[in-house]
Amino acid sequence: MFNGNIISVDTPDNHSIFMDLFRNELETMLNTLLLAELTEFLSYDKYDVSGYNTGNSRNGYYERSLHTIFGNITIKIPRDRLGQFQNKLLTPYNRNFGNLEEMIIQLYQKGITTREIADIIEKMYGCYYSP
Repeated sequence: MFNGNIISVDTPDNHSIFMDLFRNELETMLNTLLLAELTEFLSYDKYDVSGYNTGNSRNGYYERSLHTIFGNITIKIPRDRLGQFQNKLLTPYNRNFGNLEEMIIQLYQKGITTREIADIIEKMYGCYYSP
């Protein structure tokens, strides 16, 4: 139900709030997608019994800072024990992340769910992601 109150983004305080909100959502979405990509690569969920004694498992993560239009975000890139996992979402040594972030934000603005966004990214990169 619309109560008639409209928030203006033109004021510096509101602009800062919206930038922080988008930056936090983008960081959360990218970290979730990277974890889902590792899960797909290993073929088992975290703490799943089917992953025991497979020879490869999760091995923490390393942090990487990306410069976005919303400010710097910290991405946690997951690792596997054998060092075979290479994410397809982020290119190595690239610190600017403009095109995909703009697409994700535009999809959020249009009301598309995270599952639908994951399906779109799957079609673009050829990997299945489960948010």
